[in-house]
Amino acid sequence: MMLGRWSSQGVNLWTVDLQTIPLVQGTATYDVEPNTIVMLDSYVVQNSGGSAINRLILPISRSEYASYPNPTQQGFPTTYWFDRLISPTVTLWPVPDGTQSSFKYYRVRQIQDSNFTAGQQIEIPYYFLEAFAYGLAQRLAMIWSPDKVAMLKPLADESYSIAAAQNVETAQQYISPMVSGYFRP
Repeated sequence: MMLGRWSSQGVNLWTVDLQTIPLVQGTATYDVEPNTIVMLDSYVVQNSGGSAINRLILPISRSEYASYPNPTQQGFPTTYWFDRLISPTVTLWPVPDGTQSSFKYYRVRQIQDSNFTAGQQIEIPYYFLEAFAYGLAQRLAMIWSPDKVAMLKPLADESYSIAAAQNVETAQQYISPMVSGYFRP
């Protein structure tokens, strides 16, 4: 239960992976692995003159997809709708026209539970071990020793906050204002 909560609290970098779905001309909706929490960056691979070109596409909501007058229109996909069902799907629009080979996306997947009978360990990085220990102690105290919950909760929250602060990408980001107007008279 605690790992499920961690999965819903944001991006856990150690659970991000790249998925690929082969595209079929005229097919809009594709199955997504059920352990997918959220799609991050998504792109379509277009084959052009023997080389593959990646083109970023953007997410839309269910309501926006439902507002499209022609959801079966074929072309180069520019948007996708991720339907977070028990068996999730992704729907591309426009529908692939056959010049694209695949839809690729980075996703956050569920954290794997441990299986002590098979010798499998918990799937968390080293810097989350203290947060896991305090979080598990707090959850067990709720059942076995309710008087200790008030003492353990701040420790669990603090250790999670410290670990989560380290769970970031270290790439540089630059933001610069535009000095001139966007449109020229």
